[in-house]
Amino acid sequence: MTTGYRPAPRRPDPLGGPPPEVRFAVPPLVRRGLLALALIGIGAAAFELYSEQHWNGPIQLIPWGALGALLLATLLAVVPGGRAALPARILAVLVLGAALYGVVQHVLTNLAAGPSDPGLADTWAGLPLYEQVWLAASKQVGSAPTLAPGVLGQTALVLLLATITGPRTGRHAHRR
Repeated sequence: MTTGYRPAPRRPDPLGGPPPEVRFAVPPLVRRGLLALALIGIGAAAFELYSEQHWNGPIQLIPWGALGALLLATLLAVVPGGRAALPARILAVLVLGAALYGVVQHVLTNLAAGPSDPGLADTWAGLPLYEQVWLAASKQVGSAPTLAPGVLGQTALVLLLATITGPRTGRHAHRR
């Protein structure tokens, strides 16, 4: 026995949002804003690296390579139709790894400076490990900025957000 009930057809959002089948896609204005923030982050990180003369040795070239990867990922993210979104995401994830490595390296560098710090040399060995790590991470001991590689990670996350797309429709829907 049928009741004759049929669900109402889907209608566009009266408030102007995207159709229901693509609600999780980033709106174009937000996407452009995220891409602009990524470019600002890349420029700020490049300025910081340049002003700190961060090119003494191979390990200090890692963030420069990460910046290049972020710039390439940003260019890939603006390819029409989202065809290059996957390579952009892969590059952004690689930069996230490099940023995490940079934060750890900077904390370890600051930890190594702890015993020779004039204000903490007498008490450093007696401090609990968590306090030593906190002092190193917050740059209260040592001179390596832990926030600088974090900016690379933040920029990579912003770029990942900018590449979120909805389901494909039309003739390329099968290529997911």
